[in-house]
Amino acid sequence: MQYDTVSGTVRPVTVLTAAAKTARNRYEALTSRGHAVHCPICGHSWAKFAPRGKRQDAACPGCRSLERHRAFWLYATRSTDLFSAPHRVLHFAPEQELERRLRPLRNLRYTTADLLRGDVDLRLDACDTGLPDGSFDVVLCSHVLEHVPDDKQAMRELLRITSRGGWALLTTPVEEQRDCTYEDASITDPLARRKAFGQEDHVRRYGRNFPDLLADAGWDVVVRPLALSEEEAARFGIPEREQRLYVARRP
Repeated sequence: MQYDTVSGTVRPVTVLTAAAKTARNRYEALTSRGHAVHCPICGHSWAKFAPRGKRQDAACPGCRSLERHRAFWLYATRSTDLFSAPHRVLHFAPEQELERRLRPLRNLRYTTADLLRGDVDLRLDACDTGLPDGSFDVVLCSHVLEHVPDDKQAMRELLRITSRGGWALLTTPVEEQRDCTYEDASITDPLARRKAFGQEDHVRRYGRNFPDLLADAGWDVVVRPLALSEEEAARFGIPEREQRLYVARRP
């Protein structure tokens, strides 16, 4: 446990060291042996998925994938040719669980990008990438737009660098009980943002109009392309909220 001072406010923050994470991961793998659930990414079965934060049955004890990672993997496996046809792929804010499986695929020209991280191929601003039109056939951008101050510009820029007929995964937290997206640019204090938007580095709460925002930017949007039975949802550890994928195609 350490303490983080933000705007003069002291609050406890739990930090796991690399050694602690390794010990936790080993413990979860040892105590989760079984066959009740299955991870479609690493292919292993377990008695249960491991908890993360307030969420139970969240992380795969083997590859550490979370619910949204497994949802994407099932969609890509069942409904796309991502794993068989040649594609130029741009992966914003790449999740380690996905990157280490996508990068070795010989049919993909796989590129990672982020504005702040140093462990990516390209340092890119999603609002102004500087890349040529139609540079990529597939853009993966999950849980990114809620961090971007000008998300509408980012949506247009991602459309521009996607090839005609190409597609993007533009999934983000959406509050179904909220009609319209809520944002307030005057809220800049990290603790105030946490109270308003749920996290210190979020700048908005998306509502049910999120697909409309993508459509206004020029995308053809499909919501919920992953249709799982109750049995499949339980076996793969993908709750209803994570089955709401937003897949957008450039006309």
